Amino acid sequence: MAGLLLPPASALPPEAAHLPSDIVNKAWTAARDFEAMALGRFLEPIFNTVDLSHSAFGGGSGEEAWKPMLIDAMAKQIGAAGGLGLARPIFAEMLRMQESARHQSAQGPASPSTMEKMP
Repeated sequence: MAGLLLPPASALPPEAAHLPSDIVNKAWTAARDFEAMALGRFLEPIFNTVDLSHSAFGGGSGEEAWKPMLIDAMAKQIGAAGGLGLARPIFAEMLRMQESARHQSAQGPASPSTMEKMP
């Protein structure tokens, strides 16, 4: 994604050093998108309680149809400005999970004695 800003290298979790940059970029994008989604869910009740019937545009079905897109855009802007601080810990956990999966696959398949037996 063009223009994607990752946190400074010094702020990246240690797991990021061993992963390819495309995985790190995808994880950072997903973490920021998750934070924006969470912010959108926090903003939604606010917009649902506003009486738009006396607003400049009078409310109506047209305004109602565009409201979810407005909420998503506002949530993305809030997230890009720092948000709630959810993206960074989610990003770190995603990288830990990626590194763990990568480490597991490097060890090879589990032996039959360690696998749980199916009934």
